[in-house]
Amino acid sequence: MGALPANVEVRLVAPDPAPLPDLTEVDLVVPLQRIRKPLLEILAGPPSRLRVIQTLSAGVDWLIGRVPEHVIVCNARGVYDAPLAEWVVGAILAMQRGLVRARDAQTRREWDEIEPPELAGRRVVILGMGSIGTAIADRLRPFGVDVVGVARTARTGARGLDELDDVLREAAILVNILPLTSETRGILDARRLGLLPDGALVVNAGRGRTVVGDALLEELRAGRLRAALDVHEIEPLPADHPLWDLPNVLVSPHMAGESPDSTRRAFELAGDQVRRFARGEPLINEVARYLLE
Repeated sequence: MGALPANVEVRLVAPDPAPLPDLTEVDLVVPLQRIRKPLLEILAGPPSRLRVIQTLSAGVDWLIGRVPEHVIVCNARGVYDAPLAEWVVGAILAMQRGLVRARDAQTRREWDEIEPPELAGRRVVILGMGSIGTAIADRLRPFGVDVVGVARTARTGARGLDELDDVLREAAILVNILPLTSETRGILDARRLGLLPDGALVVNAGRGRTVVGDALLEELRAGRLRAALDVHEIEPLPADHPLWDLPNVLVSPHMAGESPDSTRRAFELAGDQVRRFARGEPLINEVARYLLE
């Protein structure tokens, strides 16, 4: 986090089972997993000193409906753009160019004849055109694909969510990078998944619950769609979940944005925010209230 001003007192969260610091006495908190539950309890109680929650993640869905008006939430937007975009491109290439099938054949020691489709010339729809979606688009365009972005509202370079049905009908590859909100929960349901062309690839690196899992599973079991999934409705994905055994599915354990560099950037951001707060300067990455409702 770097050097902090003299007027900042830091209270570290020690590993379990060490006692937790008194969160009612802090003005700004960087919530690691261990203090999420006690933090939510404080947010549900009478007003405390807490004024800022600076997450180390881009997603803040665990705070939906829990944050009073006087508390500002800031996320780690920008921290995970590069590794997450790399994962998406890698997953698309692995599925599109037959690398997953080749690896499966390798485990069986079989010399399988594979003629996978090219990526060039395909239409890739990116659902969620924030900083991560933009980074994905920038890395995909050199492959000669037709990138179509979809944002909450239409703007230059992105179509609006109200056009989603039309966009899905021509998507050879759908990249879902949406955050989980009351508006996006289950947005990719059976009807919308049914709009995708036969053989389309669904790549989900946003939030698992933006997709209706049973509806996607039905399409995958039928072999009509393919999928590369880093996020899931239930995490960790249960060992007996049918997704593990489907040959047209690539599963990874919610690690698309993880890297030593992204961890370093997350804590550097937290340190910068503490210094801004201590100096009375405006904070960055403030989360819009509609994302917390």
